[in-house]
Amino acid sequence: MGADGWITLAILAAVVAALARELAAPDLVVLAGLGALTLPIPGLPGPILSPEEAFAGFANPALAAIGALFIVSAGLRETGLIESAALRLFGNAAGERRALLRMGPPLAAISAFLNNAPTVALMTPVVQDWARRSGRSASRFLLPLSYATVLGSVLTVTGTSVNLMVSGLMQRGGMGEMGFFELLPVGICVAALGLAYLVLVAPRLLPARRDSAEKLGERRREYTAAMRVGADCRLAGQQVEQAGLRQLPGLFLVEIDRDGQTITPVAPEQRIEAGDRLVFAGVVATIADLQRIPGLLPDSGDSGDEARAPGRRLMEAVVSSSSPLVGRSIRDANFRSSHGAAVVAVHRNGVRVSGKIGEIVLRPGDTLLLQTAQSFLRSHRNSPDFYLVSELDGGRPPRTEKGWLALGILAAMVLAAATGRLPLAVAASLAAAALLLVRCLDVADARQAVAWPILLVIGASFGLALAMQKTGAAQFLAGALVAAAGSFGPLALLAAVYAATLLLSELLHHNAAAAIMTPIALAAAQAGGAEPRSFVLCVAVAATCAFANPTTYQAHLIVYGPGGYRFADFLRVGLPLDLLCAATALCAAPLIWGL
Repeated sequence: MGADGWITLAILAAVVAALARELAAPDLVVLAGLGALTLPIPGLPGPILSPEEAFAGFANPALAAIGALFIVSAGLRETGLIESAALRLFGNAAGERRALLRMGPPLAAISAFLNNAPTVALMTPVVQDWARRSGRSASRFLLPLSYATVLGSVLTVTGTSVNLMVSGLMQRGGMGEMGFFELLPVGICVAALGLAYLVLVAPRLLPARRDSAEKLGERRREYTAAMRVGADCRLAGQQVEQAGLRQLPGLFLVEIDRDGQTITPVAPEQRIEAGDRLVFAGVVATIADLQRIPGLLPDSGDSGDEARAPGRRLMEAVVSSSSPLVGRSIRDANFRSSHGAAVVAVHRNGVRVSGKIGEIVLRPGDTLLLQTAQSFLRSHRNSPDFYLVSELDGGRPPRTEKGWLALGILAAMVLAAATGRLPLAVAASLAAAALLLVRCLDVADARQAVAWPILLVIGASFGLALAMQKTGAAQFLAGALVAAAGSFGPLALLAAVYAATLLLSELLHHNAAAAIMTPIALAAAQAGGAEPRSFVLCVAVAATCAFANPTTYQAHLIVYGPGGYRFADFLRVGLPLDLLCAATALCAAPLIWGL
């Protein structure tokens, strides 16, 4: 190995150190390392990588596939199909292990086809709400949620960006891209034993802590809101307790108005009918959740079609002292026509304002919970009528009428890619375009759904991997691995590659670890006379199945705060799972992929 190889290793070591010490965001660190490889170096005839070589990774089809899959995941999330199915999964599960058993396998199956980070982001509030309603701690379920989705990621090439990046590196190395279900035989062994661990062993290790929302308690804003049960609402015909309206977190069903009659207090066995007006009192977050129940519409004067219109969302607006709304009732102010929004509830001076929405006389400082069109925030952000306008997270009703259409598009994408009729990048891009065309999500939402920092890390990592191959640095490190473990046979060498990949994945961003280890694994297999494909595929499994550090995996970071976890919780639960997955993969890979 020449001077260029040593310089490449020095730059790579600096990247690893910066990532491990969290000196900057991973995308900035990796891009800086890639930029350093393009600088002219004294004593060398030219830079290690030309600009064309350094940025060729951003033209790799795997990068396009990852970006498109983020949009596909967002399309399914916006239709509410996954969330609705997840709520049915839990049902009335008695006991933690039964709940984990009902949650884990289906979520792993979903994560096999959708990127795990959006799946975890979608399911976190669902699991939190279910835990509160059942009187359990969300921390007993959120960590298994993240782990289950990661385990499902090793089943197909689309499960995680790691698999797609390794597939791109395989194609560049002349091995051909990873087959859609090529990981499945080993992945299903890893996922099955991992899920069994989550159900049988993890409950003994998981903490029981209150989440941040529970700790805030009474300090959360409370409203009184009225909802109308539509003819197609799934709550119609159900008893209050059956419909899950008795244990809503931070929300209480005050009364039911039916044909001019008021039913209060509301008994658990009271049956809900279409056309009922349900009056709730409680926190804004759970009122926002009510918006996601198909057919349950704000009783605010909107027609059913308007309330279901695409782009409708919940926002909060604080009435200013100079607003013409002050001193007028909501009905007299003709709020919906003048502002293009419907008032769902009113909050005043730390207490909720009761009574019919249209009869409330507004005062300066009143906080209005509004159902608005998408343009409301832009139109009224600087309006003198309001001190503040902000959108609520999760405040948009799902586009449930598009759910099965989105599922059909996903199935067509999987079928086209799995059968080889279309390259994955093409199939995923067509699926994303189809979801936009049928309005499963808006263009603005599609742009926000793409995790641009992850794409930057992956695109730059292709350049780092190329530099290692071009300068001989990968072959040098592979030679060191062969010297240390090669004399014990191909299986020991494979174990050494897996262990090195797992260690880097726990210390660095998992995509960066896969990018570093893929060329090393390929060179080590060739030097040791082993099957290269088995080594590279094990890198994909090892880089994905890293559970002991929450800071290097986006899916783990999503549940870190809401679950009230500490770093030690991930070590206690995740390290045994790391070892279990490693042992399973190292036993299954030689039998299935060969050595």
